[in-house]
Amino acid sequence: MAKKLYVGNLSYNTTEDGLRNLFSDFGSVASAKIIFDRETGNSKGFGFIEMSTDEEANAAIAGTNGREFEGRQLRVNEAMDKPRRDRSAGGGYNNW
Repeated sequence: MAKKLYVGNLSYNTTEDGLRNLFSDFGSVASAKIIFDRETGNSKGFGFIEMSTDEEANAAIAGTNGREFEGRQLRVNEAMDKPRRDRSAGGGYNNW
């Protein structure tokens, strides 16, 4: 089963291909995604890697967390699920 990893403190010049190449040393990379700001199109300095197995993901964390990549010391750990936001509360004109 695939495991998603959070990769933080990326250089703003890092590409998804560069990220994929770094993590491919530890196994099969199912996906690589860098997060970009919607308004400016600039990298936000973090991304996600999906490794094909838990074993590969654990090896990738051990091999890359704290490692320097493109001038930055990476922070790598297992990604947490994004918390759901309650869209029925707050803001708008319908809060009577």
